[in-house]
Amino acid sequence: MRQVRRWVDPFVVGILLALLLGLVVPVPDAARGVVDGAADVAVFLLFLVYGARLSTREVWAGLRNVRLQGGILAATWVVFPVVGLVVSLAVTPLIGSALATGVLFVSLLPSTVQSSVAFTAVARGNVAGAICGATISNLLGMVLTPLLVLWLMSASGSAGGFGAVGDVLLHLLLPFVVGQLLQPFVGEWIRARRWISMVVDRGSILLVVFSSVSAASAEGAWSQVTGWALVGLLAVCGVVLAIMLCSTWFGGRALRLGLPDRVALLMCGSKKSLATGLPMAAVLFPVAEAGTVAVPLIVFHQLQLVVCAVLARRLALRTE
Repeated sequence: MRQVRRWVDPFVVGILLALLLGLVVPVPDAARGVVDGAADVAVFLLFLVYGARLSTREVWAGLRNVRLQGGILAATWVVFPVVGLVVSLAVTPLIGSALATGVLFVSLLPSTVQSSVAFTAVARGNVAGAICGATISNLLGMVLTPLLVLWLMSASGSAGGFGAVGDVLLHLLLPFVVGQLLQPFVGEWIRARRWISMVVDRGSILLVVFSSVSAASAEGAWSQVTGWALVGLLAVCGVVLAIMLCSTWFGGRALRLGLPDRVALLMCGSKKSLATGLPMAAVLFPVAEAGTVAVPLIVFHQLQLVVCAVLARRLALRTE
């Protein structure tokens, strides 16, 4: 059983099961709001727990870590767009121009916050640095993503950035700040019970996976893609993810970051946000095009969750 647990991570199995359920189990319209609401509550609780667990000194240290924060921003807004542009041009004959456009669009999005921070915590990396880096990335993304899309993709329209900024503040920063205010009273109690953070980390990821995949299925996003195009798209997303994982991991070494900081850079710099990307696609592209453009984002999002779940578990064993 020890060997089985070594090679078959229950967390990864849970993500795959949530992905499968989202694909095959229809969620009625009446229940869709309940599922999405549960995912929002899980994310809120996740950042409340992080705020309560982290000492304020750790948070300020994360903000002052210039090399880590600069590395996350460079990976998200420089390296990733360049990789996305080159790959999208190269694979257009393989998967078609619409899906190739979607691959480029993925590379122009901000990093995830919730899953980046959760996987950093699972891998025992610098959680405070990951929270600061991923949050700053999302706030900048409200301006940078529309500008990059307009520049590189000649899309019409503009993104409603203020609403998205409000969502980031409400769902991510607010619970974290509340947790920080509660930290002097409950911080030691939560730190002494690691299982609380583990349950919240992994439970929130499973809920987000199921919610996002089932929503995509309900919108008929998968019906626009042939089987061979989906296989090719999966391979392309795998190549992009592999390039970014290698760039952030070895880039962290080049920046002389410690292992916890390298883990944070790996998890934040290699991911893209589905929660930010889907609303932006609906605003930046015509309705007929937005669904197809969103498919690469959905595929990449699920792939990054599965791959980074494996990496987080292996890194956690390494730090032990």
